[in-house]
Amino acid sequence: MILIILGLILIFAIIYGPQYWVSHVLKYYSTEQEHYPGTGGELAEHLVKVLNLEVKVEETEHGDHYDPRDKTVRLSKENMRGKSLTAITVATHEVGHAIQDQQGYAPFKMRQRLVGLAYGAEKLGAIMMVAVPFLALLTRSPNVGLTMIAIGLGSMLVGTIVHLTTLPVEFDASFNRALPILLKGQYISEREHKHASRILTAAALTYVSASLASLLNLARWFAILRR
Repeated sequence: MILIILGLILIFAIIYGPQYWVSHVLKYYSTEQEHYPGTGGELAEHLVKVLNLEVKVEETEHGDHYDPRDKTVRLSKENMRGKSLTAITVATHEVGHAIQDQQGYAPFKMRQRLVGLAYGAEKLGAIMMVAVPFLALLTRSPNVGLTMIAIGLGSMLVGTIVHLTTLPVEFDASFNRALPILLKGQYISEREHKHASRILTAAALTYVSASLASLLNLARWFAILRR
């Protein structure tokens, strides 16, 4: 019994640990700093202009991201309007993705195709899981149910794997694009280098935390279907 409890604790730590760490780091450095001349959104707009990027900057309620379809850097309210280290660092990270897109960075292009595949696979997996009981009743064949379960679980697993494979693209946006911009442009001081690196690591790990959470969802479905 103790081993089971310890195992469950370990699983939850693996799945929720990165998610908690990412949230903690971003929140920790979100305190307003008056010495910054502008907000995260203003810095993003400045960088877009200076780097001649053909993209827009918008506020969003759906999390910080760069949308290559609309060529738009989208920032949360806190990072769009805030003058914190988190705001300007996350804004620069998303501009880093815009740079990848404009330069035709091959891993970024591949990532976009994979993310589209993951989204479709996750939707298919969810539909399959819901449809399994009804199809099993209609066909009265256990093989049909097992096949549908396998397809559903496989589709959901594909989504998780795809998100994990995008990690190199995130680290490139953080440390090969955003950090050099912040340092060379003197948007942050040398003293803030270490702290900005923590934020950029957190920004890069956002997909990982989401992927690990989706693994828990996959395990939940598997447990339900075993009953």
